[in-house]
Amino acid sequence: MEDIRELLTSAAQNAGIALTGEQADSFQQYLEILLNWNQKINLTAIKEPDEVAYKHFLDSILILKYLELPQGTKLIDVGTGAGFPGVPLKIMRPDIKLTLLDGLNKRLTFLKDLAENLNFAAEFVHARAEEAGRQAAYRGKYDFASARAVAPLNLLCEYCLPFLKIGGVFIAMKGPDPEEEVLAAKNAISLLGCKLHRIEKFELPNGDSRSLVLVKRTKLLSAIYPRHGAKIAKSPL
Repeated sequence: MEDIRELLTSAAQNAGIALTGEQADSFQQYLEILLNWNQKINLTAIKEPDEVAYKHFLDSILILKYLELPQGTKLIDVGTGAGFPGVPLKIMRPDIKLTLLDGLNKRLTFLKDLAENLNFAAEFVHARAEEAGRQAAYRGKYDFASARAVAPLNLLCEYCLPFLKIGGVFIAMKGPDPEEEVLAAKNAISLLGCKLHRIEKFELPNGDSRSLVLVKRTKLLSAIYPRHGAKIAKSPL
């Protein structure tokens, strides 16, 4: 297996983020466990080690360059899949109280194995986002919610914003030009008691452009949200 430690450490350093040897080791191990599991269940279409380093790991940890996560912050990674961005953030910041939510139990089995091997603690939630968002244990409980899903932002907002406490921020990881999506999500953001905080744009070392759409909760969430999954898809806010 190709060694990505030096590559990732240097790319992070160029972005102003310092990786310790121990963190680099954890990312190397993450890569190996991910690609090994990927032969059994579909976790990632990206299989080249250097691409995993840039498009999954670096992409996730760059959040720390654009957003200050206070000590002991509570973060829920919604539809976490193979653990992005939640697990890379946890590797960088072990103080984060991490919840990994996914609707597919197989992915959570992988993540539990990963957590055991990398020796980190997290809460694993097997549920659909809109179901968990109506449960008292998760609703309005988080400082940050993150998602790297391909769903349009107006749908993502209804899935993810219910988890935020007042002042909490939703981190939507998007492609190069999110402006159109942001415009289409304006109504959803407002109805869900939030405001667009800001948009950050950056480029990965391989030339891929990315953006972070940051949405902040300013009011309490109406009891009618989130609606059921079929409704969210059929008539987006």
